[in-house]
Amino acid sequence: MKRLTTWIALFLALTLFAGCANGNGTAESTTRPDVSEKAISVVATIFPAYDWARNIVGADNDRVGLTLLLDKGSDFHSYQPTVDDIYKISTCDVFVYVGGESDQWVSDALAQASNKDMTVVCLMDVLSSAVKEEETVEGMEAEAEEEGEEEDAPEYDEHVWLSLRFAKTVCAELRDVLTQKDPDGAVRYQSNCEAYSAKLEALDAAYTEAVAHASRKTLLFVDRFPFRYLVDDYGLSYYAAFSGCSAEADASPQTIVFLANKVDELQLPYVLKLESSNVNIAEPVISSTKGQNAQILEMNSLQAVTAKQVEEGVTYLSVMEQNLEVLKTVLGG
Repeated sequence: MKRLTTWIALFLALTLFAGCANGNGTAESTTRPDVSEKAISVVATIFPAYDWARNIVGADNDRVGLTLLLDKGSDFHSYQPTVDDIYKISTCDVFVYVGGESDQWVSDALAQASNKDMTVVCLMDVLSSAVKEEETVEGMEAEAEEEGEEEDAPEYDEHVWLSLRFAKTVCAELRDVLTQKDPDGAVRYQSNCEAYSAKLEALDAAYTEAVAHASRKTLLFVDRFPFRYLVDDYGLSYYAAFSGCSAEADASPQTIVFLANKVDELQLPYVLKLESSNVNIAEPVISSTKGQNAQILEMNSLQAVTAKQVEEGVTYLSVMEQNLEVLKTVLGG
């Protein structure tokens, strides 16, 4: 982390020097294509926060520029900022990030920020006491502790964006922050937030109704499990190979047998995996069941949405709607 701090400081010093080279104290090469010189710049690390801000800002608002950092399909947990990313963070007006273990690099980036009037929105701080500690359910492989890691330090589940109810809370926070930065746009931000919140509430109600009429109440993930906030919202239970932030990729024979036995015990016709995962665990689990006929379905955790997908029209709501359709199939009616 010390090396990252030094690197950031060196970069900012070089950027300042280059920016003064044109003789008028401004950097000619630092204007970003998505942010005009007069715009309020909003930088979000993950797609859900970017999309929430995009809906509150509105499509026809030329005063606010939005930037999504993780737009190349990088895994949220292993992301490290580029030099360009650090500059965008350093100079933005509003910075939105998650705030968990995967964002340990953020504190150094913010310490070197050149915009001292920046407003920082940490999703886990907004959720506050409702943030959940990571849990290890029956049959799940515990994550190996790293050398020097404090055993008693709690680890918190970072995947807060997968709760539609929490999304509404964050949207209200973003509305207030944007209003502070741009008081003239207050009516716009309030109206857009109300309209978007209504869509979140409608989808939340659809999830509630689907679960209420479901014949099954348990999900089985042959993968990592980042959907803790979602299942808790709707009273579902789950089994999984790993926790949501686990770096493991291969399950032990004991885990495979346990999950296979659960498929048999609960008579589950489907097992689930994440959008970016292969079937290296799913296939041996299914082949270890009595019927060997469970189907593999996929749920999207919104951790690696690319710029191309954004251009093609992918939204937070569209992905959560797709997840709902998958849940309807998995849970039955």
